[in-house]
Amino acid sequence: MKSKPTIDAVLAGKIALVTGGTKGIGKAVVKRLELAGATVIVTARNQPEEPDATYTFIAADLSRAEEVSKVANIIHKQFGRIDIIINNMGANVYPGGGFSTLTDEHWDQALQVNLLSSVRLDRALLPAMLAQKSGVIIHISSTSSQFPIWESTMAYSVAKSALNTYSKALATEVAGKGIRVVTVSPGLNKTEAMTYFLEDYAKQSNISVEEMTQNLFERVGGVPMGRMAEPEETAELIYFLVSPAASYITGANLVIDGGNFPVVK
Repeated sequence: MKSKPTIDAVLAGKIALVTGGTKGIGKAVVKRLELAGATVIVTARNQPEEPDATYTFIAADLSRAEEVSKVANIIHKQFGRIDIIINNMGANVYPGGGFSTLTDEHWDQALQVNLLSSVRLDRALLPAMLAQKSGVIIHISSTSSQFPIWESTMAYSVAKSALNTYSKALATEVAGKGIRVVTVSPGLNKTEAMTYFLEDYAKQSNISVEEMTQNLFERVGGVPMGRMAEPEETAELIYFLVSPAASYITGANLVIDGGNFPVVK
């Protein structure tokens, strides 16, 4: 395993788990936590692209309960503790077109991937945090959870909305026991998944990706900053939230969307 450079030691000695950490926002979070000195564990269904990754990788499909148990057992045996959990796993790969296109199987898949994977992982790893009376859990949600687009994100939005409620309830339960739980809701991020989403819907609509991107901006009410976020920008917020600088933040749902969200919360 290649040694990792650090720019500070804020998270030195901390063990962090990042789910869905080989691409997009998750990949950027992994790099940021390593730069802060953390020892990072990554889970994903796909093998990491970097041949010289400095983190510990566990291949797993966390939408399956038995795979969650496998990951938890490896962490307990190999590391003996966990300080940070970034529940970044999520996907919007369900048919567009509204309620009539979504089967029971689609709804079940959306809930397994975007909600229950986090619920099960927390349940498996929280006891260790409670025993040490410290820890931070971040749930990566989406602005879609509060601003659903019926024609393309219905099942995904519903599952992420449920994740928001679960996260708030969990934060309240464990706040007095040394554990912080925070939700982060990114807006549009320039990730591989977003690129695939735009290309797929552009093809279906018989328009260019550039036109589809503009349509998406208009559909969500516009982005005042005029661009999508870079994953590294979202990762910087997540890093702050797991650092000691955010020690009084729990139970919150922080939106990072370039000013897009159209209402005052």
